[in-house]
Amino acid sequence: MVVMKHYFALFFVLGMSQSLIAQNFDHKHSVWDLLLKKHVKNGLVSYKGFISDSSQLNGYLDQLTKVSDSQYQSFSEKEKISFLINAYNAFTVKLIVDHYPVDSITDIGSPISKINLARGIPWKKEFFSLLGKSRHLDWIEHEKLRKDFMEPRIHFAIVCASIGCPILQSEAYTPTNLEKQLQIAKLTFLKNPKKNSYDKNTNTLYLSKIFNWFQPDFTKKMSLIQFVQDGFEDTIKPDAKIIYNEYNWDLNELK
Repeated sequence: MVVMKHYFALFFVLGMSQSLIAQNFDHKHSVWDLLLKKHVKNGLVSYKGFISDSSQLNGYLDQLTKVSDSQYQSFSEKEKISFLINAYNAFTVKLIVDHYPVDSITDIGSPISKINLARGIPWKKEFFSLLGKSRHLDWIEHEKLRKDFMEPRIHFAIVCASIGCPILQSEAYTPTNLEKQLQIAKLTFLKNPKKNSYDKNTNTLYLSKIFNWFQPDFTKKMSLIQFVQDGFEDTIKPDAKIIYNEYNWDLNELK
Protein backbone atom coordinates (compact mmCIF):
# COMPACT_ATOMS: atom_id res chain seq x y z
CA MET A 1 0.00 0.00 0.00
CA VAL A 2 2.86 2.35 0.88
CA VAL A 3 4.54 1.49 -2.42
CA MET A 4 1.33 2.25 -4.32
CA LYS A 5 1.11 5.62 -2.60
CA HIS A 6 4.68 6.38 -3.70
CA TYR A 7 3.80 5.48 -7.29
CA PHE A 8 0.73 7.71 -7.26
CA ALA A 9 2.80 10.53 -5.76
CA LEU A 10 5.47 10.07 -8.44
CA PHE A 11 2.91 10.09 -11.25
CA PHE A 12 1.30 13.20 -9.76
CA VAL A 13 4.64 15.02 -9.57
CA LEU A 14 5.58 14.01 -13.12
CA GLY A 15 2.19 15.11 -14.37
CA MET A 16 2.49 18.45 -12.60
CA SER A 17 6.03 18.91 -13.94
CA GLN A 18 4.93 18.34 -17.52
CA SER A 19 2.00 20.69 -17.01
CA LEU A 20 4.30 23.39 -15.68
CA ILE A 21 6.71 22.93 -18.59
CA ALA A 22 3.83 23.30 -21.02
CA GLN A 23 2.57 26.37 -19.20
CA ASN A 24 6.07 27.87 -19.14
CA PHE A 25 6.48 27.56 -22.89
CA ASP A 26 6.75 31.05 -24.36
CA HIS A 27 3.56 31.28 -26.40
CA LYS A 28 4.55 34.82 -27.35
CA HIS A 29 7.46 33.26 -29.28
CA SER A 30 9.49 36.30 -28.14
CA VAL A 31 12.86 35.27 -29.60
CA TRP A 32 11.38 34.49 -33.01
CA ASP A 33 9.37 37.72 -32.89
CA LEU A 34 12.51 39.80 -32.27
CA LEU A 35 14.37 38.02 -35.09
CA LEU A 36 11.51 38.65 -37.53
CA LYS A 37 11.30 42.32 -36.59
CA LYS A 38 15.06 42.62 -37.10
CA HIS A 39 15.54 40.64 -40.31
CA VAL A 40 12.26 40.84 -42.28
CA LYS A 41 11.14 43.94 -44.17
CA ASN A 42 7.99 44.02 -46.30
CA GLY A 43 8.06 40.24 -46.44
CA LEU A 44 11.65 40.04 -47.69
CA VAL A 45 14.16 38.21 -45.56
CA SER A 46 17.76 39.05 -44.70
CA TYR A 47 19.17 35.53 -44.56
CA LYS A 48 22.62 37.02 -43.94
CA GLY A 49 21.11 38.70 -40.89
CA PHE A 50 19.73 35.39 -39.66
CA ILE A 51 23.16 33.84 -40.17
CA SER A 52 24.70 36.55 -38.02
CA ASP A 53 22.10 35.78 -35.35
CA SER A 54 22.33 32.01 -35.78
CA SER A 55 22.78 31.42 -32.04
CA GLN A 56 19.46 33.12 -31.30
CA LEU A 57 17.74 31.30 -34.16
CA ASN A 58 19.09 27.94 -33.03
CA GLY A 59 18.12 28.74 -29.46
CA TYR A 60 14.52 29.37 -30.54
CA LEU A 61 14.44 26.19 -32.61
CA ASP A 62 15.73 24.32 -29.59
CA GLN A 63 12.78 25.69 -27.58
CA LEU A 64 10.42 24.25 -30.17
CA THR A 65 12.22 20.91 -30.27
CA LYS A 66 11.99 20.49 -26.49
CA VAL A 67 8.18 20.54 -26.57
CA SER A 68 7.01 16.94 -26.22
CA ASP A 69 3.90 15.58 -27.88
CA SER A 70 2.14 15.33 -24.51
CA GLN A 71 2.98 18.97 -23.78
CA TYR A 72 1.73 19.99 -27.21
CA GLN A 73 -1.54 18.14 -26.57
CA SER A 74 -2.09 20.35 -23.52
CA PHE A 75 -1.97 23.49 -25.68
CA SER A 76 -5.17 25.24 -26.72
CA GLU A 77 -6.12 25.15 -30.41
CA LYS A 78 -4.78 28.66 -31.00
CA GLU A 79 -1.57 27.79 -29.17
CA LYS A 80 -1.13 24.72 -31.38
CA ILE A 81 -1.75 26.61 -34.62
CA SER A 82 0.61 29.43 -33.63
CA PHE A 83 3.25 26.91 -32.56
CA LEU A 84 3.07 25.04 -35.86
CA ILE A 85 3.03 28.14 -38.09
CA ASN A 86 6.05 29.61 -36.33
CA ALA A 87 7.82 26.25 -36.43
CA TYR A 88 7.23 25.91 -40.17
CA ASN A 89 8.53 29.41 -40.90
CA ALA A 90 11.49 29.23 -38.53
CA PHE A 91 12.66 25.82 -39.77
CA THR A 92 12.26 27.03 -43.36
CA VAL A 93 14.59 29.93 -42.58
CA LYS A 94 16.96 27.43 -40.97
CA LEU A 95 16.86 25.28 -44.12
CA ILE A 96 17.84 28.25 -46.29
CA VAL A 97 20.51 29.42 -43.83
CA ASP A 98 22.08 25.95 -43.77
CA HIS A 99 22.36 25.92 -47.58
CA TYR A 100 23.02 29.59 -48.17
CA PRO A 101 23.68 31.03 -50.70
CA VAL A 102 20.87 29.68 -52.90
CA ASP A 103 18.73 31.36 -55.53
CA SER A 104 15.69 29.28 -54.64
CA ILE A 105 14.56 26.73 -52.08
CA THR A 106 14.20 24.40 -55.07
CA ASP A 107 18.00 24.39 -55.40
CA ILE A 108 18.17 22.28 -52.25
CA GLY A 109 18.45 18.58 -53.05
CA SER A 110 19.74 17.30 -56.37
CA PRO A 111 21.62 19.61 -58.80
CA ILE A 112 18.47 19.88 -60.91
CA SER A 113 15.98 22.38 -59.49
CA LYS A 114 13.01 21.08 -61.49
CA ILE A 115 13.50 17.57 -60.11
CA ASN A 116 13.67 18.91 -56.56
CA LEU A 117 10.46 20.85 -57.12
CA ALA A 118 8.61 17.97 -58.81
CA ARG A 119 9.54 15.55 -56.03
CA GLY A 120 9.11 18.09 -53.26
CA ILE A 121 12.58 17.25 -52.00
CA PRO A 122 13.22 20.38 -49.87
CA TRP A 123 9.92 19.89 -48.05
CA LYS A 124 10.42 16.16 -47.46
CA LYS A 125 13.91 16.51 -46.04
CA GLU A 126 13.99 15.41 -42.38
CA PHE A 127 16.34 17.93 -40.84
CA PHE A 128 14.73 18.77 -37.51
CA SER A 129 12.92 17.20 -34.57
CA LEU A 130 9.45 18.23 -33.43
CA LEU A 131 7.11 16.63 -30.90
CA GLY A 132 9.64 13.91 -30.21
CA LYS A 133 10.42 12.67 -33.72
CA SER A 134 12.40 13.58 -36.83
CA ARG A 135 10.22 15.71 -39.09
CA HIS A 136 10.12 17.55 -42.38
CA LEU A 137 8.26 20.70 -43.45
CA ASP A 138 5.55 18.76 -45.31
CA TRP A 139 4.69 16.99 -42.06
CA ILE A 140 3.92 20.30 -40.36
CA GLU A 141 1.82 21.53 -43.28
CA HIS A 142 -0.02 18.42 -44.44
CA GLU A 143 -0.11 16.11 -41.43
CA LYS A 144 -0.73 18.74 -38.75
CA LEU A 145 -1.99 22.14 -39.90
CA ARG A 146 -4.16 20.99 -42.82
CA LYS A 147 -5.25 17.74 -41.22
CA ASP A 148 -5.97 18.80 -37.65
CA PHE A 149 -7.56 22.22 -38.13
CA MET A 150 -10.36 23.64 -40.27
CA GLU A 151 -8.36 26.80 -40.97
CA PRO A 152 -7.62 27.51 -44.66
CA ARG A 153 -5.90 30.81 -43.84
CA ILE A 154 -2.84 28.89 -42.65
CA HIS A 155 -1.84 28.86 -46.34
CA PHE A 156 -1.23 32.62 -46.10
CA ALA A 157 0.79 32.28 -42.90
CA ILE A 158 3.30 29.53 -43.70
CA VAL A 159 6.01 30.75 -46.05
CA CYS A 160 8.20 28.56 -48.27
CA ALA A 161 10.98 31.17 -48.76
CA SER A 162 9.78 32.11 -52.25
CA ILE A 163 8.57 35.32 -53.91
CA GLY A 164 5.39 33.54 -55.01
CA CYS A 165 4.50 32.70 -51.40
CA PRO A 166 2.54 34.94 -49.08
CA ILE A 167 4.94 37.31 -47.36
CA LEU A 168 6.70 36.41 -44.15
CA GLN A 169 5.22 38.74 -41.55
CA SER A 170 7.56 40.80 -39.36
CA GLU A 171 6.13 39.30 -36.20
CA ALA A 172 5.54 35.89 -34.68
CA TYR A 173 2.07 34.36 -34.65
CA THR A 174 0.63 34.25 -31.15
CA PRO A 175 -2.55 32.72 -29.70
CA THR A 176 -3.76 36.12 -28.49
CA ASN A 177 -3.49 37.74 -31.92
CA LEU A 178 -3.97 34.69 -34.14
CA GLU A 179 -7.39 35.54 -35.59
CA LYS A 180 -6.33 39.07 -36.50
CA GLN A 181 -2.98 37.90 -37.86
CA LEU A 182 -4.50 35.20 -40.08
CA GLN A 183 -7.00 37.65 -41.55
CA ILE A 184 -4.28 40.22 -42.20
CA ALA A 185 -2.15 37.53 -43.86
CA LYS A 186 -5.06 36.52 -46.08
CA LEU A 187 -5.96 40.06 -47.15
CA THR A 188 -2.33 41.09 -47.65
CA PHE A 189 -1.84 38.16 -50.00
CA LEU A 190 -5.10 38.67 -51.90
CA LYS A 191 -4.53 42.40 -52.35
CA ASN A 192 -1.12 41.88 -53.96
CA PRO A 193 -1.84 42.50 -57.67
CA LYS A 194 1.27 40.57 -58.70
CA LYS A 195 -0.31 37.44 -57.25
CA ASN A 196 -4.06 37.99 -57.42
CA SER A 197 -6.22 40.34 -59.50
CA TYR A 198 -9.64 40.65 -61.10
CA ASP A 199 -10.38 42.11 -64.54
CA LYS A 200 -14.03 43.08 -64.36
CA ASN A 201 -14.09 44.02 -68.05
CA THR A 202 -13.31 40.46 -69.12
CA ASN A 203 -14.71 38.87 -65.94
CA THR A 204 -11.41 37.10 -65.40
CA LEU A 205 -9.99 36.28 -61.99
CA TYR A 206 -6.21 35.79 -61.87
CA LEU A 207 -5.19 33.84 -58.78
CA SER A 208 -2.06 32.40 -57.25
CA LYS A 209 -1.56 28.69 -57.86
CA ILE A 210 -1.95 28.23 -54.10
CA PHE A 211 -5.70 28.42 -54.73
CA ASN A 212 -5.41 25.66 -57.31
CA TRP A 213 -3.11 23.38 -55.30
CA PHE A 214 -5.21 23.57 -52.15
CA GLN A 215 -8.64 24.37 -53.54
CA PRO A 216 -10.43 21.78 -51.32
CA ASP A 217 -9.18 23.65 -48.24
CA PHE A 218 -10.80 26.89 -49.42
CA THR A 219 -14.10 25.47 -50.63
CA LYS A 220 -15.32 23.40 -47.69
CA LYS A 221 -17.81 26.08 -46.63
CA MET A 222 -18.15 28.26 -49.73
CA SER A 223 -17.08 28.64 -53.35
CA LEU A 224 -13.55 29.75 -54.16
CA ILE A 225 -14.85 33.06 -55.50
CA GLN A 226 -16.76 33.67 -52.26
CA PHE A 227 -13.64 32.86 -50.25
CA VAL A 228 -11.42 35.38 -52.06
CA GLN A 229 -14.04 38.12 -52.46
CA ASP A 230 -13.05 40.07 -49.33
CA GLY A 231 -9.67 40.72 -50.93
CA PHE A 232 -11.16 42.63 -53.86
CA GLU A 233 -13.01 45.95 -54.11
CA ASP A 234 -14.94 44.93 -57.23
CA THR A 235 -17.66 42.33 -56.83
CA ILE A 236 -16.49 39.16 -58.56
CA LYS A 237 -19.19 37.59 -60.69
CA PRO A 238 -19.99 33.95 -59.81
CA ASP A 239 -19.22 32.85 -63.37
CA ALA A 240 -15.81 34.55 -63.53
CA LYS A 241 -13.16 32.70 -65.48
CA ILE A 242 -10.26 31.71 -63.23
CA ILE A 243 -6.67 31.70 -64.49
CA TYR A 244 -3.85 30.61 -62.20
CA ASN A 245 -0.67 32.68 -62.39
CA GLU A 246 2.81 31.24 -62.74
CA TYR A 247 4.47 30.71 -59.36
CA ASN A 248 7.72 32.53 -58.65
CA TRP A 249 10.13 30.23 -56.79
CA ASP A 250 12.91 32.83 -56.53
CA LEU A 251 14.24 33.30 -53.01
CA ASN A 252 12.37 35.95 -51.00
CA GLU A 253 15.65 37.60 -50.04
CA LEU A 254 16.15 41.16 -48.88
CA LYS A 255 19.16 42.51 -50.78
